[in-house]
Formats: sequence, structure tokens, C-alpha cells
Amino acid sequence: MKFYLDGLLVYFPYPRVYPEQYAYMQHLKRALDAGGHAALEMPSGTGKTITLLALVTSYQLAHPEVGKLIYCSRTVPEIEKALEELRNLVAYTEEDRGLAPNSTILGIGLSSRRNLCIHPALENESNGKEVDARCHSMTASWIRDARVPAAAARRRARATDRARRRRAGDGQPDDELDDAELAGPSDGLTDIEDLAVTTPEGAAAVGLCSYYEGLDAAGRDGLLPPGVYTLEDLREFGRAKGWCPYFLARNMVQDANVVIYSYQYMLDPKIAALISSELSKDSVVVFDEAHNIDNVCIEALSVHIDRPVLAAAKRAVRALERNVAEIKASNLDKLRAEYEVLVQGLRTMAQSRASDAILANPSLSDEVLNEAVPGNIRKAEHFVVFLKRLVEYLKFRINTREVKELKPAAFLDDAKSVAALDAKPLRFTAERLASLLRTLEITDIKEYAALKLVADFGTLVATYSQGFLVLIEPYANVEGAQVFDPVLIFSCLDASVAIRPVFERFRTVVITSGTLSPLDMYPKMLSFTPVASESFPMSLTRECLCPLVVTRGSDQCAISTKYDMRSDMTVIRNFGSLLVELSGVVPDGIVAFFTSYSYMESIVATWHKIGILNLILKNKLIFIETQDFAETAIALDNYRKACDSGRGAVLLSVARGKVSEGIDFSDHYGRAVVLFGVPFVYTESRILKARLAYLQEQFQIRDADFLTFDAMRNAAQCVGRVIRGKTDYGVMIFADKRYNRADKRDKLPAWIAQYLTGANLNLSSDMAIQVAKDFLLNMAQPVAKDPQAEAATLWDEAYVNSLPSATPPPGAEPIG
Repeated sequence: MKFYLDGLLVYFPYPRVYPEQYAYMQHLKRALDAGGHAALEMPSGTGKTITLLALVTSYQLAHPEVGKLIYCSRTVPEIEKALEELRNLVAYTEEDRGLAPNSTILGIGLSSRRNLCIHPALENESNGKEVDARCHSMTASWIRDARVPAAAARRRARATDRARRRRAGDGQPDDELDDAELAGPSDGLTDIEDLAVTTPEGAAAVGLCSYYEGLDAAGRDGLLPPGVYTLEDLREFGRAKGWCPYFLARNMVQDANVVIYSYQYMLDPKIAALISSELSKDSVVVFDEAHNIDNVCIEALSVHIDRPVLAAAKRAVRALERNVAEIKASNLDKLRAEYEVLVQGLRTMAQSRASDAILANPSLSDEVLNEAVPGNIRKAEHFVVFLKRLVEYLKFRINTREVKELKPAAFLDDAKSVAALDAKPLRFTAERLASLLRTLEITDIKEYAALKLVADFGTLVATYSQGFLVLIEPYANVEGAQVFDPVLIFSCLDASVAIRPVFERFRTVVITSGTLSPLDMYPKMLSFTPVASESFPMSLTRECLCPLVVTRGSDQCAISTKYDMRSDMTVIRNFGSLLVELSGVVPDGIVAFFTSYSYMESIVATWHKIGILNLILKNKLIFIETQDFAETAIALDNYRKACDSGRGAVLLSVARGKVSEGIDFSDHYGRAVVLFGVPFVYTESRILKARLAYLQEQFQIRDADFLTFDAMRNAAQCVGRVIRGKTDYGVMIFADKRYNRADKRDKLPAWIAQYLTGANLNLSSDMAIQVAKDFLLNMAQPVAKDPQAEAATLWDEAYVNSLPSATPPPGAEPIG
């Protein structure tokens, strides 16, 4: 269908639209019109992805000045789903406009090398770091220059071409090139050696990647034609052409109309500097499933260093020292050339370097980039000595039995007095190490991963001060015992630091998810002012959600995971009895969430002793999520098989675990979800306490408000796993007396809270079982056709175009 929305012609690839989808488009259009940002919460399973894509791509057609759509998601399955929706949308739009298929829009998904590599030796490798390292060893510029002289000629020709364009002032961006850009346009130079190496056998003979060489040899013709490409489409296209799909996708980011990739490509400054630094400021950025975006921002600017990391860094410094000594003896000119470049400043170095950014600069400002690298670390041998001092100083600081909390300024003062480490050279540590590794032509990047972490720490601690903390934690809690295992943490306390450049740079940034309530918290934490902020209820022809708050067991004893109650035998037994009774009345799959792995393990052990597990096994099989990814994947697969076979199963999981994020339990895979307790974060964490103090001081967010907000957004994520569409149905049980309080329920999304009526509150477990039984029995009945209810919740094209907001622009004919 297509319709006008406040003067905008919207192409929507389905015959009907939900009322909440229409309302979502109205608020999103308001943000686009104003060139401002938005925070929008839309119920799970109501087509948020296609709604976003349809509105923004239609807006791009009507407003060519709007740049590309950059759609950021969390997981690979979500990226694939968005690409499939985009493909359907583009096909419908082109057909309606009378255009040839795949002729107008280029939409691509970008993921890691591990997900896109088609090299026979790597495509089945599951370790991402191993894939990155081996890819680098086959595509590094100095390796290729030495083995394929024509590659060096092309690189020089491209550098000359870029310089010529810059002098001509044609607006072509001055790319900071890495391996991805090397696979881009070239001058088309070829020779016999080059042609020989572009075959798989020829490349293998000299230890290069034939797909990378094939893309490089294609030069300006190494492009993707218009169309929408999933990750599998990219792999198939790469095999057919003999081109590397990973580097091809990275090359096409600038040319694509729609780019779909993970958060890190936009928020992590080390990655964004390589992937997203040249994106148009007129672009529209969307963060989907953004309920935990503040945590992603904090992790992007935090570093953890322990004793094994420092030991590996010390070995890496020794290896670096040997390499510097060898190159001084064999090729001193290289070091001299690097020194001269460093004298000119980082900006000049970035412009002159060709490739192989083993280490990326963590978001240095333009002011810093224009500075020259400090003189005491320009020479390679001096910088190695500087790194030695840094590693030894960190070893000295971490070897303590006392907890230390320092502001970055205090840490730098101590570093200067103890180890003569000045702040200015520390700020350049990461970039200086990157330059040296390129000069030394290091291919084994895994060997220097720990040293990279230390260099990142040095750069970050000398760059940021407000909203950051240096913490030394000497003891780790291992199975209830305090074990001396010190860790040095540079922790970001302010999530807005990482995302502020995104808000400031792009015209419209949309924060959206099914669980953003309360909406006013995100603008505070992320320091932005939305022009559109709304939470939409779910319109239903029948009530397919049944949220229940269970406050006590059938023995009328209160149940809760409060610290003073969680280990009480009565509470544990009542939790178990609730799950036993539920397994007897709920068909197919049940997902149960606990507040932590340790609590789940203790509960399951007790249930085993008192026979609860045997009672559950009489009704359904039991599977358990663990902290091992492979084990959890096997458990999930077998859980689904048990549901498919009709045996039914119970999956015991953890809030904030792997299952609670991104795993859907639609239809018979999840007819009920039980949340045992309120999933508060571990409140004794010193990092958390520091962040709470910072939020109180800077944003006037009280400790209790943030902790409750964080717990309830995770609770909503857990129970929302079982509702993945309007035809789906399920029971949501909140098993803790604290959920009966208004301050908890009010922080749930509106689409859940609207069904938490008086009859579903303050229930005992036997009452909840009866309500659930009646609900499931009612849901299992054939659905009678109700044209009036269907028309109210599924709007067709004629109805939408009769709405007051369906106004065409001046001079346009109304639809229908």
C-alpha cells in the first residue's frame, strides 16, 4: 500500500498497517522534518523495522538532500532480518514506480571478517581474532608490495590520484586509508605478474588472498550494482566474481543508500574512525534495540588490564625492541622517514599512510591530530623505552592489596612522579604504536594485542578526564572466596561521551526499542534533547498478553529475591512449586529467568535435592543456559527440538544473559515466561557506585531511580521474548512481591503495563496458575472473525488515505 502522511508519499510493502505503525511514522517524520533526534518505544512484534525503513526511504525519495540511512542493530540475525525487510520494501517501491528491479537503491549489510570471509582456509573458522590476524597476514600492504610489484604501482598511482583530486578541490574526502580502501578504485594498471596472482592458485603460491587480489585488480570496476544484499548475498557475489565480500562491502559504504551494521561501527571510536568517519552529515542514524545503548557506549571507552595482559605486553615490548634493532641494522632509512613524518604531525601522517591500521586512534580531536608527535617518542628506540616504563609502571600500580580509586588527573600525576610518564606523550601512545608497527611491517597482530590494550589505556587516560575513573581492584570473587587477582580498569562513567559526536554530527539520530521506558531517562543519560519522544501501546483484536504479578506462594508466604529473603528455603520451594504447576498447564515451551548465574546454580542445586526437578521432568524436559556460548547454543537447539516434537521443555536462563538478548521464543517455543525476582545489577560493584554518584552529580538521577530503571528494562526484555507478533500469545509471570509496587510497574513499557490490571496483581501462585490456565484455554479456541475489531487494528489503504493527516503536497493528486 501507499499513502500520504502529512504531505509525504509513503511506500509500505504490506496491504495493511497497524495504528501504532502509523503513529510511529508520524513522530519519526516530525523528527526528520525538524532535523532533530527522536526516542521512540514501539511494542515487540509490531513491525518496527519495516516501519522505520519505509518512512525513511520514502523521505529520502521526497527529499534528495537527506543522506543515507545508517541502521545500527545488535546481532547478526537482526541485521539479516532488516536486510530482508529492506529487500521487500525496495521491490515494492520500484514496482509501483514502474522501475526495473534493483535499479534505484543500494542496500548493504556490513559485518566482521568472520561473517563475510570466503577464503577456503578461513570461512569455517569461528574465532574472529584468528580470522582477522590471518586475513591481515595475507592483505598487509608491505606483504603485497614485496610479492606483487604491480600492487605497489597501483597503490602509488592511487595516492597520486588522490593528491591530484585534493589539489583540484573537487570535494573528494581525504580518506585515512586502511586495507579496505586498498580494494577500492585504482588506475587499472595490470601486468603479467598481476594477472598471474589474481587466480586462486597464483595468489596461494605467494601467500596472498586471491579474493582480495581479485577485488584490487578490478579497480574502479570493483563495485556492487544496485540492489539489496544480505550477508549471504555478499558471499555469493564474492564467489561469483572472485572478490572479497568483506572489503567490497566496506568499499561500498560511501556509495550505499542504506547501510545496516552493528553498533560498534558507529559508537566505538577505534572502529568508527575506519568505517564511519566519512559518512555524510545529512545521514539518518537509527539505533534499533537501543535499550542498553548506554552500556554499549560505556564499554567502548573502557579498558580492563590484568596481570596476564601486562605479562603479554612485556613480551611484546621485547619483541618490538628486537624488531627495531634489526631494522636499524638493515634499513635505517625507514625509521628516518617515519621520524620525518611524525615531525609534521598526526594529520600529515594519516594522509600519507597507505594502509594497515593495526591500531586505530581512539577518537583524537582535530586539535590533537594537527599536533606533532612529542619529541621524546618520535624515535623508535625512545618510544620502546617509553613503552617499557609504561608497562612496568602499570605492573607496579596493579600489584597492591588495597582498592584504589583515582581520577585520571591524579593517576597522571602519580605516573609522572613515579615513572616520569608525561601526559602529552601518553596521549599519542596508541597512534605512535600503530605507526611503528606499520613501519616494522608486523604481520602477527595477535602477538601485540596486549600491548595495544596498554597503549589504548595510555591514550584514553591522557585524553579524557571528566566522567572517567581509574580503579584498581585487587580481589576477585571466585565461588564465594576472595582471590588475589588484581585488575586495573579505566572506566567510563558517562555514556554521553561516546555518543555525543554522533548526535552532534548527524542531522537525525533515532533511539528506538520495544523497551525504552521510562523514556525520559535516555535523554538525560545520553545528553540530548529529542524533538519526538513517544511510547506506543499495542492495538489488539484480542488480549494475547497475560502479565501476572505473583507475590506469594500457595502457602501465602511472600516470595522475593531481596537479599534477606532470596536464600530462604520457603522462597526457594515456592519458586519451584510455581514452575512445577506451570509446567503442568502450559503447553510446549516455558522460559524461566533468574537474576544471576550464581543464583540460578544455587536454586537448581536446591531444587535437585528436594525433588523439584524430578517433578518438572514428569511434564517437560529441562535445559539450562550456561556462560559457555557453545553449550548454550546446544541447549537452545535441543529446547526447540523438544518443543517441535510435542514433548515440551523448560529453559532455565539468566536476565542479562545470552538468551535474554536477541533470542526470540515465538509461538510454541514460548507460551510462558517466568521471571524469578527483580534483576537488579550487582550493587556492591565499585564501578557501579562511581557511576551512580556521577549520574547523581551531573544529571540529577537518583541512585534508586537508575537502579529500578535498569532492572525493569531488563525485566521487560526477558518477558518480551515470548511475544513476537500480534498473532502470538503468552503468559508473563513476574514472581516477586516488589513487582506489585507502582514504582516498579510504572517503569514497564506501556504495551505491557496496559494489561497489568487489578485482577492480575498481588496473586498467589495457585491463583496465577488458574488465571494462566483460563487464558491459555481461551487462546486455544478458534478465533471468530470480527470485521469491526479487525478494521480498528489493521488499517487498509482506503482508510489510511481518509485520515486527516493523509494530505498530499500542493499540486499532487490524492491516492484513490
